[in-house]
Amino acid sequence: MDDMTQKKKLIAGNWKMNGSLQANAALLQALRDGLGEAACAVAVAVPAPYLAQVQGLVAGSAIALAAQDVSQHESGAFTGEVSAAMLRDFGTRYVLVGHSERRQYHGETDAVVAAKAQRALAAGITPIVCVGETLAEREAGQTEAVVKRQLAAVVQSNGQCISEIVVAYEPVWAIGTGRTATPEQAQQVHAVLRAQLAAATERADRVSLLYGGSMNAANAAQLLAQPDIDGGLVGGASLKAADFLQIIAAAHAIQAQAATELGAEKA
Repeated sequence: MDDMTQKKKLIAGNWKMNGSLQANAALLQALRDGLGEAACAVAVAVPAPYLAQVQGLVAGSAIALAAQDVSQHESGAFTGEVSAAMLRDFGTRYVLVGHSERRQYHGETDAVVAAKAQRALAAGITPIVCVGETLAEREAGQTEAVVKRQLAAVVQSNGQCISEIVVAYEPVWAIGTGRTATPEQAQQVHAVLRAQLAAATERADRVSLLYGGSMNAANAAQLLAQPDIDGGLVGGASLKAADFLQIIAAAHAIQAQAATELGAEKA
């Protein structure tokens, strides 16, 4: 399989617990107006109450709908939870699982994250599996061990379906702090994850690896140019249309350059 012809860069915005009916409409209108013919894939992960609104606002556009979380349970007496089937009813294309904020504030374990990924896959929704280390873990030299453990739980519970996931490396110390891993630091971890996936499935080249630690308009191009970084999971910058569009433009430019180079190789 030729990686360049099979996989687009993916830029996914995570709105976190932000938004309003009015603000959402304005933001998405600005994104639609500015998007043009983007060569990369684009998604927005919105709070659950806005899934219906945003489904309508992105209809007919290049923007895919994503959810921020999904229940590990299929249905039943789980007040406040949202099932994968419910997400599917709204045309949800992606769902975040195992975001560091869910792991930290809601006590989600590797096993819970793996179960959520499994529910999403069974419903035909692509889970964006988030992995990443804390500052203490990085300083202790445990980065590789931590991210490999987190990804291994998802690999073990999902078998060959693992080629249908997206993985986002989000160093916890670089989320919402203004700190960002250098392109070299990010690439090093992405290469580890790529190798781990390659050992798990022959179709590892189908899996997009996103960087998710304070990617912004200023650093996106350098990060996205790394060989194993296939896109970004963007937080705060995704709430500002101009910034998000600039990140998408950076991905578009790299995607177009890669396509040109691939064409030259085939000629």
